[in-house]
Amino acid sequence: MSETENKMILDRADIQLKVINVLKDMTIDWELDLQGGINMKTRLMEDLAFESLDIVQLVVSLEKTFEQNGLPFARLFMRDDEYVDEILVGELVDFLAENIVRHE
Repeated sequence: MSETENKMILDRADIQLKVINVLKDMTIDWELDLQGGINMKTRLMEDLAFESLDIVQLVVSLEKTFEQNGLPFARLFMRDDEYVDEILVGELVDFLAENIVRHE
């Protein structure tokens, strides 16, 4: 495996850890019945009970955490001009990994 490939894998793992920490901070006081904690298959709306305002707060927290403003979150949260009903943590991590790397 090349050094670049290693860096990308480490970056994705770091992104995953940071995303999960942001989600934990946001939901720490929420009464959630979430078996096994937050992982890549956790659903934002169904499992974490996110509402639209929570999504806005999440976007702001992630941009602050990764020190990047203006990430194209509409690509993640909208498909075919409609808001998506559900987002997995893994989809969020994939989106950030793809878009943060492009901005560096």
